[in-house]
Amino acid sequence: MNVTAIDAFEHIKGGINNQCKDVYFVRAVGTGPAYIRDIRKMDETLDGSQSSGRGYYRRLGGLPKLQDMADTAYYAECHAKWLQGGKREAVTRVTEGNAELAKLLGNACASVEGICMGADMGMTDSIRKNFMVKLFFWYDSVFDRENFVWDGRKSIKIVAENIGKKQEYLFFYLLTLTGCDVLLLQSRTDIGAEEEKLGLSAKFVLGDYSDLVIPPYVRAAGTGNHNGAVKERKPGTGTEPGAGSGAGTETGTLTGAQAAAAEGSQIPSGPVVVAIPPRRPGSRAHSAASTAVLDGTARNGHGRINAAPVNADVEKSFEELARLASSVVMIAIHDGKGDVIGTGSGIMVGREGYILTNNHVASGGKYYSVRIEDDERVYDTDEVIKYNYVLDLAVIRIQRKLVPLPVYQGKKELVRGQKVVAIGSPLGLFNSVSDGIISGFRKIDNVDMIQFTAPTSHGSSGGAVLNMQGEVIGISTAGYDSGQNINLAVGYECINTFIRGFT
Repeated sequence: MNVTAIDAFEHIKGGINNQCKDVYFVRAVGTGPAYIRDIRKMDETLDGSQSSGRGYYRRLGGLPKLQDMADTAYYAECHAKWLQGGKREAVTRVTEGNAELAKLLGNACASVEGICMGADMGMTDSIRKNFMVKLFFWYDSVFDRENFVWDGRKSIKIVAENIGKKQEYLFFYLLTLTGCDVLLLQSRTDIGAEEEKLGLSAKFVLGDYSDLVIPPYVRAAGTGNHNGAVKERKPGTGTEPGAGSGAGTETGTLTGAQAAAAEGSQIPSGPVVVAIPPRRPGSRAHSAASTAVLDGTARNGHGRINAAPVNADVEKSFEELARLASSVVMIAIHDGKGDVIGTGSGIMVGREGYILTNNHVASGGKYYSVRIEDDERVYDTDEVIKYNYVLDLAVIRIQRKLVPLPVYQGKKELVRGQKVVAIGSPLGLFNSVSDGIISGFRKIDNVDMIQFTAPTSHGSSGGAVLNMQGEVIGISTAGYDSGQNINLAVGYECINTFIRGFT
């Protein structure tokens, strides 16, 4: 049966034949004249079904972030056990004690993983593991484990708003594989062409896209559920798992924050000076910042368009190298309340939103906001794709096409006295460019480092250190307070190994 309206989804129920249940995965695209009224009516009707024990219903403003380290460890262990068991069962807090549901979830996760691998979505082993961990966490967030009693014969309906990110979209498909009917309210935007090509859901168009705000779902008082309803959630308490404002954000397995905390976060307009605890004895780790544009072309300060940087043997002028600041980003680090607690830089290394920074920058926050040169939008993310605390490297990701900087491939050995240019935001001074030379090569905590003289200060960590051909030879990592222009960078050899698969 085709679903062509919100009220049709509200009332439809799939049949069960030979232990196979019909489920529906549909998208309502755009809005219509009775849009909010239809949503409220659906809430009321499905609340009533839940209170009478005939089904289960959730409407989500967004997916929660995996921010608690204990939860991270727990779901990583769930993933490990899923692998050890041949991907046949996924035991989480919700599925524990229910062998049938654990088997359904295990098979569903294997199916979604297969889709990712078959569609060549560019997922490395690390990215795929992080994604699967999030799937387990998200699944538990949708259902109230204390009250929810899974019954495949009853109606389970899940509604979510404005899902555009690939991983979130695949999660809602996973829900259908465990017996849920899913409706995505795509009032502002729809899924991308890559997700559409997978053919996992059907859509019906209600009208044009709109900035209309969908009112949050608040369960009516007294609507208990014999099948296990979530408890009443009062507005603003955040007690409903997964509640949040907006469509949610792709998340990493290390950091995150409630979507509401990200709403309205701003980068301070003036310089930001942040004292970061020392990373190593005798050295200080800088906070850093810089900028870039992400639309496939780089623009200089005069509005001219520069081609994406390319490897070349020709030495560039300082003016040409300064334009490469468009591929260095400024990162503001936020705590769980949304307050800015530091700044840092990052280097664009992959077109699909991948940004290299220091681990001491990425590990210090709950989420991050990224600023791009010549782009007024601020990109919030809490997705930490990969990290290495020994090398002090991390990769975060934003939802935007990028213009990566080329990383040096080692055609010639670096030498002392070689000219370099550093790009970062010392003391919050956005897009500062300085020049210097390589003054030495050091081993710090068993990590090979480049010592250079281009001036840096607090606010430079994660910035690019370039050769005169415009290639990244290092990422600014630390400096010594007791010395003048004694700065350190992790070298290109470590960077190339670390970012393999992202470029």
